[in-house]
Amino acid sequence: MPHLARTTDGTALLGDGDRFVPLAAAEPSLSSVSDALPRAAAGTLPEWKGAPAKARPASSFSFATPLETPGKLWGIGLNYADHAADLREDWPEEPASFMKPATAATGPEGPITLPPRELSDRVTAEAELGVVIGRTCSDVGREEAEDVVAGYVPVIDMTAEDILERNPRFLTRSKSFDSFIVIGPWIATTDEVESLDDVTVQTIVDDEVVAENEVRNMMTPPRDLVSFHSRVMTLSPGDVISTGTPGAYPITPGDRVTARVEGVGEVSADVVR
Repeated sequence: MPHLARTTDGTALLGDGDRFVPLAAAEPSLSSVSDALPRAAAGTLPEWKGAPAKARPASSFSFATPLETPGKLWGIGLNYADHAADLREDWPEEPASFMKPATAATGPEGPITLPPRELSDRVTAEAELGVVIGRTCSDVGREEAEDVVAGYVPVIDMTAEDILERNPRFLTRSKSFDSFIVIGPWIATTDEVESLDDVTVQTIVDDEVVAENEVRNMMTPPRDLVSFHSRVMTLSPGDVISTGTPGAYPITPGDRVTARVEGVGEVSADVVR
């Protein structure tokens, strides 16, 4: 199954992660990635290889976040037991959910812009697997959750840790600065990932793997997160559930951060202030 992407000039793309064609060339009725999300969830995206357009290598494109207008951005805290232990936190019995505003989202290469020092002087970066909703749904059972998912995307999530440490009620503020979630470069549709359990998620800073774990070690797996949150509110195409990190790492201007999600892709961004 194909990948969905979008360039910085707004062109929607369809391909396999190595090569892409304009989405509209493969299916003229699909002018945007948002248009294609329900088809991705249903497994009925068009074949890109037969499109009347020459496929170009991914390296020839400048990618934006694949979602023109991100929907609800859910984050999950402490979803890996090892990460909770590192923070000396008790494992939550239910998903430790929070939301980020759409204004926090940016695409590949970012940059990740740190707040002024008087607002925060300790920001961490966290690699995560993002689940992109493809169909409007509510009250979805665990076994039906995959039927509403368009695909998966690499995510870098940021936290102003010093704000959060002052008071846990400041979580939303600590997560909501502009550029505090990097999404992209493409959505890998569900058939691309044979078993999420085997997927490794890595937080990488300046080419050093600073944290990694497998999805199988999540306390609440992705399909359970979709089901759980669909019982809280209606989920819509373009909503993203970022499923938690294997580990966070402090970042400073000049760093380069990468979220690598095996079988899905990787996204990188430079850190500036």
